[in-house]
Amino acid sequence: MIIGKGLIAKLFTDHNREDTIFFASGVSNSSETDPAQFKREEDLVKKTLSENPDRLFIYFSTCSIYDSSKTNSAYVLHKLHMEELVKTHAGSYLILRVSNAVGKGGNPNLLMNYLVHSVELNQTINVHTKATRNLIDAEDVEKITLHLIENKSYNRIINVAYPQNYSIIEILEILERHYRKKPDINLIRAGSGYEINIPDVGFYFRDHSLQDKETYLCKILEKYY
Repeated sequence: MIIGKGLIAKLFTDHNREDTIFFASGVSNSSETDPAQFKREEDLVKKTLSENPDRLFIYFSTCSIYDSSKTNSAYVLHKLHMEELVKTHAGSYLILRVSNAVGKGGNPNLLMNYLVHSVELNQTINVHTKATRNLIDAEDVEKITLHLIENKSYNRIINVAYPQNYSIIEILEILERHYRKKPDINLIRAGSGYEINIPDVGFYFRDHSLQDKETYLCKILEKYY
């Protein structure tokens, strides 16, 4: 069963299973503050858990939990609450904290969609020079998730992210080469980043020779943009 219609949910359309729930519906905007949006996801999580006590419950959470600037934000506190609900009430579960997944379509406000759109339209991009982000190909999220299911890596919280972060400037330099177009940027001495430990999924990037970050992002751009 697949719950959701966004980028992550669509990854599992061809992998729908009777014994598994892929829960990828809910609040995705880390700046969200509307209590009604949080309540909607909470009600749906509770309903789905109560109606499917014997199914593996896979909940897609977020690596934003590690962002010190968002520690006490409504979004992060909500996601931690959802994780606790899943841990407490699911018979078996996998909580996957995903970084910035890049794929076909998705919310136009997602980082890569926003940057690509801005470059294409020659819009000025305010760049925080100290900011870093972790980008992961959505298809790698799919493959890692299926591997974890196959190996019954249940009842755990697992970070699903690329081994290295990118600075926003690095991303824009690669975009410039990809489009052969110089972005219009306004540099601001601000921003921050956070490291994400991936002890459970690091093997995937080693085994598939995906450790060159520049090549990895170039392939993402060729695939989706």
